[in-house]
Amino acid sequence: MAPPRRPSGRTPDVPQQDHQGPQGPQGNRQPERLKQRSPHGTHAAPGPVREVLEPGQTPWSTEPESSFSTWARRFFRGLVVVVLLLAAISGIRSWISPNRTPQTVVSGQSSFPSEEARAVATRYAVAYLTWDENNPDARPAQVGLDLASGLDARAGWNGRGKQTADVAYPGEVKPADNGITGVVDVRVQVHKFNRQGSKGWAAAGTAWERVSVPVARTSARVVVSGPPTFVPDERAPLPANMPDAGKPDDDLTAATEKDAEAFFGAYAESDNKVSAVTAPGSTIRSLNGAVKFGELKDWQVYAGNDDERRATAAVTWDGAGDTTLDQTYTLTLRRTVATDGAQRWQVAAVG
Repeated sequence: MAPPRRPSGRTPDVPQQDHQGPQGPQGNRQPERLKQRSPHGTHAAPGPVREVLEPGQTPWSTEPESSFSTWARRFFRGLVVVVLLLAAISGIRSWISPNRTPQTVVSGQSSFPSEEARAVATRYAVAYLTWDENNPDARPAQVGLDLASGLDARAGWNGRGKQTADVAYPGEVKPADNGITGVVDVRVQVHKFNRQGSKGWAAAGTAWERVSVPVARTSARVVVSGPPTFVPDERAPLPANMPDAGKPDDDLTAATEKDAEAFFGAYAESDNKVSAVTAPGSTIRSLNGAVKFGELKDWQVYAGNDDERRATAAVTWDGAGDTTLDQTYTLTLRRTVATDGAQRWQVAAVG
């Protein structure tokens, strides 16, 4: 219902009720006053009188908006736009149900745990190469310490024979490109036995065997992922690009040969004796009587600066009984000057 028109401040003309009817001389209907019954009856107090609106005037008024309200409206509008853009880029599905990577899956981004892989592969190789048909349950128990769960702990053994492994040395670790799996090279010393009689066993010698152990890293630890394989352990020649020893200094070699013999004689006996023939400030531990000095089979000093030189020595050591053993050493010589001005070359380091 439209609001009643407010009475104007002037008194309207009363229409003439004559033969012309309700219309005026121009044929236009005269305006009539609209009356609205008050809900409070005739005795209700009159309400406030509103001002008469001028032609073209809006029935409301405007108030200036504060700068904070403008900034807040623009901020929230921009925030909504950013959220919609992020939703379009990442996808609504990833927000509602993100892909959760299982804890058992290991990423290949981090470096492969080579040290742990060596330790696990070494213990497993010893257990793998040890068996005894008189105690068939012992091997699976030891193998199962490092074998991945769900794999057969018998690891290919048919349950017959006897063999023990007691010494193992891990070598190179070769991780795969995925960063999760790899193989470890392990050398193991085994003691073999042959059956003697119904229950006895006779030692059948000792041998070194080389195995390649497959491993895999999980979120918890490194495990063996399958049975190892035997690898031939063959000799290999020296590389063609071995570093050159240098140019020999024959004069200095001849001048220091007797000093070298005195050094190795003291080196074999005690720390006190070897300290008397080494360069000042150097500490060299002796062999403490484990062997005796036999002879200096070869001695060579190489060219260098005036204060320090490199030398090599081929030494024969006398062992127990008639045993001799030849070894080659690399030494560092240092020039020393005595208080009387005498110069001398002494051993400063071995190796």
